[in-house]
Amino acid sequence: MQYDNKQSDKFRKEVDEKVQRKLKALHNDKKSVWFGLGMMGIVGWTIVVPTLLGALLGIWLDGKYPQTFSWTLTGLILGLLAGCLIAWRWVNKEHKEINQNHGDE
Repeated sequence: MQYDNKQSDKFRKEVDEKVQRKLKALHNDKKSVWFGLGMMGIVGWTIVVPTLLGALLGIWLDGKYPQTFSWTLTGLILGLLAGCLIAWRWVNKEHKEINQNHGDE
């Protein structure tokens, strides 16, 4: 009988945790499917905008100061790296915030 009590206590605890998680999700309006899609869009634009700005700067530099290498390609690569770094930092910050809020339960 002791074994059955341990199992039922464990099961009850798991159910309570799931109920609490679902109740919190119902009360947390901003974290919906649309929020997730918006986050993907923001991350995408965070990478695209610096990449395009780097390419535009490179095109301008190619016209103004021609070199043996391509300023456009250099600007494109630097813009892409900068965009990826910005997006990574932003996603990492959001991830830490989510984990911190999850730990507050």
